[in-house]
Parts: sequence; C-alpha cells; structure tokens
Amino acid sequence: MPDRYVPTPKDKFTFGLWTVGNTGRDPFGLPTRPSLSPAQIVDLLGEVGGVCAVNFHDNDLIPIDATEAEASQIKSDFTKALKRTKLRVAMATTNLFSDPAFRDGAFTSNDAEVRAYALQKTMRAMDLGAEFGAQVYVFWGGREGIETDGAKDPVEAEGRFRQAIDFLCAYSIDRGYDYKFALEAKPNEPRAHIFFPTTGHYLAFISTLKHGEMVGVNPEVAHEHMAGLNFSHAVAQALGAGKLFHIDLNDQEFGRFDQDFRFGSANPKAAFFLVKLLEDAKYQGFKHFDAHAYRTSDRADVIEFARGCMRTYLILKEKARKWSEDATIKALLKQINRAGKDLDALSAKYSRAHAETLLAMRFDRNALAERPLPYERLDQRTMEILMGV
Repeated sequence: MPDRYVPTPKDKFTFGLWTVGNTGRDPFGLPTRPSLSPAQIVDLLGEVGGVCAVNFHDNDLIPIDATEAEASQIKSDFTKALKRTKLRVAMATTNLFSDPAFRDGAFTSNDAEVRAYALQKTMRAMDLGAEFGAQVYVFWGGREGIETDGAKDPVEAEGRFRQAIDFLCAYSIDRGYDYKFALEAKPNEPRAHIFFPTTGHYLAFISTLKHGEMVGVNPEVAHEHMAGLNFSHAVAQALGAGKLFHIDLNDQEFGRFDQDFRFGSANPKAAFFLVKLLEDAKYQGFKHFDAHAYRTSDRADVIEFARGCMRTYLILKEKARKWSEDATIKALLKQINRAGKDLDALSAKYSRAHAETLLAMRFDRNALAERPLPYERLDQRTMEILMGV
C-alpha cells in the first residue's frame, strides 16, 4: 500500500538554514553536531525530500564579518545547491539579535547610531533575499525590549519601531521588491520583556503603519504557547484580518523556555486543530517549520526530524478530513449549532427597525440555559479519531 504521507513541493513546506542546520548548542552545552555550510544544509534538505524551499537570516548565509570574496563564493555554492536539489528561497529575514551591537535592541535601541546600523543591515539583507527570489520578509525583534521599565519609554520605543517599518516598506517599494512583510511576536526570551509580545499586539500595530497593506504577521506555535495562549485563536484572528502572510510551525510545552520541538510532538490535539483551521481556511502560504532536532540527534536523526514535521502535518490533514466527515461529529455539531436565519439577519446589519425588533423580543433564559451542549462527547470523539479508533 503506497504511503499517503509523503510530502511534495506543492505542500509548500519550508525549513530555515538555522533549523536543520542547528548544531545542538544550548546555553548550558557545546554543539553536539558539526556546523554545516549553507550549501550542505540545502543538500541535506534535498536528501529529506519533498521540501519546497529554504529560508535564511542574512548571517545564516553570509557571516557578518565575511569578505566580499568569501560572500561571493558562499552565494555561488548556495546557488549550485539550490539547482541540485530544485529548492528555492521563500523567505528571508535579518539577524538583529545575535551581535553585541544589538544588546539593547535594534530599531528600538536608545542609540541613534545603532538604529541607523539596524536599518542599513536590514536593507542589505533585503537586497540579499531579493537576489534569491524571496517573497516574504520576516521581522522578529528578539532584542526589542527591556529588563527594567526605566530603560525605555514604551511609547517612544513603539514610535521608533513604526518609523523603521515605514522606512523599510518604502525601501521595498522603491526597489521594486514586492515583499510581503511579516511581523513575528514573542513574549519573552532572550529579553525579560519583549515589545509586541503576541500576534494580537502586532495586528493592532499594523493599522498604524503608512503601508499597512503590505504588512502582515508570522505567528509561531512556540511563541504563543510560551505565553500560555491558544495558538489557533491567534491564527484565526490573523486570517480574519487577512494578515496571515507566513506561519512558523513547531511545538512547545506551556510555560517552558523556547523549545522549538518537532511539529505536533508536544501537543498533538492542538496541532490537529491548527492544521484543520489552516486547511478549512484554504491557507495558500508557505508553511515553515521553525524547529530543530533534539540535541541528542545525529545527522540521520536530523533528517528524520525534518521528515517527521512534514509527515505529521499530512497525517493531521487527513485526520481533519475524517473529523469533518465523521457521522458522530456531524450529528453533535448539528445539535450544538442552532441555526436561526431570521435572528442572525437582525444582527447582521444595524438598522433602527432591527434594533427595535430585538428590544421587543422575549427570551426564556431558563430554556436557553437548559439546552444540551455535549462538548465532552465531542472532545472524546475527536480524541478517538486522532487515536485511530
């Protein structure tokens, strides 16, 4: 029987150079895997199979202190690897968090020279991404925050960030890059308090931009789970606003440090409802696995990690179809969702007549409170479908 869960480039699954290229280093331990060149990482993804594209930070591809000759050679090798594997570049971003120059932020730094350098570095990184055909440009402000509230005026910091994004939008337009900008939220780590900690914060911020039409969000499973939030709700809000420009898939235990586990490995039910949401909404964007293999993994296990991310998504996609077609689920949803076209029409659009009609209606509160809502049975049936029963 053929394997139904083999990905193809049409699934639009992507990985970053920093994901499968992760060396296993953490704050308490040295690397456990050898460092790979960008070309070697692309070749590894080619060995994984079914991957659509690769993504990069500017310094994932070109080291920050590389000479022009070194940069040229790296880009040449990277281009050849892309051709060998038939991969492309989907998304690019800037590393504005690793270098000590950004220890107090980039766009929100208190130092005007740091802010100017951050703009220069981002423009050059946008040039690099455009050179390789990237369609989406992500912004994660890993150092845009504080440890003590006395350090920065939050209103001024937000204004600086707005000014930077407005400037870079204009740069993209002026250069004809046609980028879609995607802002990525995170509540904490590496700073104690990061500005714009959730996807909802960024959705509100976008409405204040000069070119808000070209700016959306890049929500990440782990980041919303770190804040104890329901990731599917953040994605639904982004979909409703027409702002889901990119998405980072991984997994995360609630209340832990940023773990970036293999997609679906920590909370498969949450992953199921996320996949169902994306598939029901017919999301057409790239699905990026911003995760990395366990520190214990060797090269072969890293390949299994990457295959596992994609395979889990495809399995959950099939489970979502079975859930929607299941007779028990259909019956329960019909019982739970009480249609009322006339009532819904009254609230769909305000008019004085509709308001007067609603004001004059009599509702039996006791009867409303007694209607059955078999959510336990619904959830149990969901679990049975997920477990193959």
